[in-house]
Amino acid sequence: MAQIAGLEGKIRSARIFIEQYGGSPVKLAVLPEYLFTSYPGRISIPDFAKRAGFAAEGPEYQALGGIAERMGLFIAGNAYETDKAFPDFYFQTSFIVAPTGKVILRYRRLLSMFAPSPHDVIDRYVDAYGPDALFPVAETEIGRLAAIASEEILYPEIARCLAFKGAELFCHSSSEIGSPLATAKDIAKRARAFENAAYVVSANTAGIAGSALPLMSADGNSQIVAPSGKLLAQSGSGETFTAFAEIDIGHLREQRRQPAMVNSLARQRPGLFAPAYQAAAATFQAGNLMLGPDGKPQVPEREQFLKMQREVIEKLAKAGVI
Repeated sequence: MAQIAGLEGKIRSARIFIEQYGGSPVKLAVLPEYLFTSYPGRISIPDFAKRAGFAAEGPEYQALGGIAERMGLFIAGNAYETDKAFPDFYFQTSFIVAPTGKVILRYRRLLSMFAPSPHDVIDRYVDAYGPDALFPVAETEIGRLAAIASEEILYPEIARCLAFKGAELFCHSSSEIGSPLATAKDIAKRARAFENAAYVVSANTAGIAGSALPLMSADGNSQIVAPSGKLLAQSGSGETFTAFAEIDIGHLREQRRQPAMVNSLARQRPGLFAPAYQAAAATFQAGNLMLGPDGKPQVPEREQFLKMQREVIEKLAKAGVI
C-alpha cells in the first residue's frame, strides 16, 4: 500500500512535464512488472499467494482506482492475484484500471514457467469465467486495450488472439534485461506491433531490490512501438517516465481498413493454420495438469514445473519435432 501511495505523485509530476513538453493530454500510464512484489523464487505457491497475492476486490485495487479516478487516466499494471475459485493458487495478472476507479480488464498470464496458469486448470477456469476471460479486450474511449504479461511478448499467439478480438494497444508490463543491443524482447515488441497493426506500450522495471541479483539486472528499454514496428520512444536506465509518445488510434483504424501489402492483420488466414495447431496440441503441453482425478485444483510443488517441461521435450523429441 505504501508503494501504491507513492505512485500518485510520480505519475502526476510526469504528466505535468509530458503535457507541457508535448501538449497532448496523458490518458494512459503503464507500470512495470514486479512493482508491488518481487518474483516468488522458491516460496511455496500457497505461501506466496497468502503473503503477496492481491484479492480481486481488495484494497490494493481500490487504492489504484483512487489514483486513476483522481487523475482521470487509465492505469495498467501487473500483480500476483488470488482467486476464491482456486484456493491456495495465485495467478500473475495484468490489469487495467479506468478513470472511473474500476478494474475494466483482468488478464491472467497463460504461459508461465514456474507459476500456475489458467491453462493448468482450464476446464474449471472456463466454467468459472467463460472463454472470453482468457483473452480479454476492453473497449474504452481511448481505444481497444489489451494486456500482455512480461515474457509472453515473445509468443506471437498471445498478441494474435487479442488482435483477433479487436485489440489496438497492448499494455506490456515487464521486468527484463535492458541493453543497447537488441534483446529478444525488443525484437518481439516490434514484431508484435507490426504483425497485429497495434501499438505496444512496454514498461520495464528500474531494478529489483532485495534479491541476490545485482540491483540493475532488469533495467532500461521501456518503450512505445508504433503499428509500423518503429520505436516512438525508448527510455534509458533508472527510474524514469521518459518512454512517452502520442498514440493516434484514429490513424491506426484508417490504416487497418486500407487494402495494402503492409496490412498484415487483414491479410491473415487463421483457418489455414488451425489444423496444424490442432494436430500439434497433443504433442505440446496439455491443459488441466493441476486438476486432480476428482476435477478439483491441486497445488503442485515447484519441482513439478520442470518435470512437466521435461515431459513435453521428450514428446517433441519422440515426434521428431526437436
